[in-house]
Parts: sequence; structure tokens; C-alpha cells
Amino acid sequence: MRKDITVVAEHRQTRGNNAARRLRGTGKIPAVLYGAGKDSVAITVNPKEINRILHSSTGHNTIFNLDVQGIENVPAMIVDWRHDPVRDTLLHIDLKRIDLAKRLHVRVPVHTAGEPIGVKTQGGQMDIVTREVEIECLPDEIPEHFTVDVHDLLIGQSMRANKVALSGSMKLLTNPDAVLCHIIALRTSETAAPAEAEAAPAVEPEVIKKGKKEEEAAEEKGKKK
Repeated sequence: MRKDITVVAEHRQTRGNNAARRLRGTGKIPAVLYGAGKDSVAITVNPKEINRILHSSTGHNTIFNLDVQGIENVPAMIVDWRHDPVRDTLLHIDLKRIDLAKRLHVRVPVHTAGEPIGVKTQGGQMDIVTREVEIECLPDEIPEHFTVDVHDLLIGQSMRANKVALSGSMKLLTNPDAVLCHIIALRTSETAAPAEAEAAPAVEPEVIKKGKKEEEAAEEKGKKK
């Protein structure tokens, strides 16, 4: 989804880990801009601006204006990013130029609406299998999310990807039969199984006792001969 957001970037001359650490010390992070048939450009951006986009309702599907000062001003998307595993701060991002006239492949979140009958009245449980689908569409038509109504689902029934409502130039790339969620029956009480397990040893001594008596009788008979 396209948003009226402009991120200002600067051309980056230096490369390497040491240069990247020094850059982060100034409050900026290294990034790379590529795509649209043009050469890649090493740039620096403000991580706070990128985080605001990543944590927005449209997340990494947000198309915004990237102003690389003195070089170009283009629509762009965040396609990859790396966090510090300890501090959880952004370390590096990859940005892609977007041609607004060309279709994109994007993954879009899927939300569920309603309480399934299988849960409310049948005592089942809704199991979410996947939370997103992949579609192809024009950049300006990327949805924030899809919503599927699961109210009518009974135990044993599922909601599949082909139920996602597409519009405009959207084309579903995910397998139409892929399960988004289904209603499963909760497991019944397992008290019967332990009871049977406890009852089994009670029979075993009788079997052993009987076998022992037969063995002793055979030995006695052998002695008499």
C-alpha cells in the first residue's frame, strides 16, 4: 500500500564492518537501494524512520518515497532487514525501487472475523495454520490485510485460501486449497487408558501362577517315570 511518507537518505561512500559501526554510532544505519533496472546504490538512513514503517499497519508492504539526496527520489519498499540479536536494533536494510506500473508479488496478512459455531456451540478449537497469503497486484492496490469470516465453520471444517476476497488487479499466488484455519475437536478424557493399564498387571500374576503349576506338574511326572 502506498503511503504519503518520505524517507531522506544520503549516498554512502564507505563500505565494510568498521565503517558500518562508525555510521551506527552517529545514529544512522547502512542500506542498499536496488531494482527497476538501475544500478544499486549504497545509502544511509535513519533507523527510527524505518522502524516506524515496519511497525505500521502496512509493515514492509508499505510503499513510500525515498529521497536519496542529490541522486534520485523514487517510490521504494523495504525488502529485507537485519536486527542486532541482543539489542534488537536495526543494523542494515535492503530497499527496492518500485515501478508503479508493474505488478508485484507480496505476502499479505489474513485476519479472521467472528466466533466459529464449532467453537462456540460444539466445544471445538480453532487452529490457525497460516496467517498470510501471497498475491500479485499493482503497487497501489496492495491491501493492508485480508479478512475472512469464520463464523459458520463447524468441527472438521476449514477455511481455505480461495475464500480470500480479491479485488482490482489482485491474483492469488498461494495454492487455493491451502488451509488458513480449521476447527478441531478437543481431545477427550484419557482416564480410561490409565485404568486399563492399571488393570493389566492384575491378570499377569494369575498367568504366571498357572504356568508355574503346569511346569511343576510336568517335572513331578518326569520323576515318577
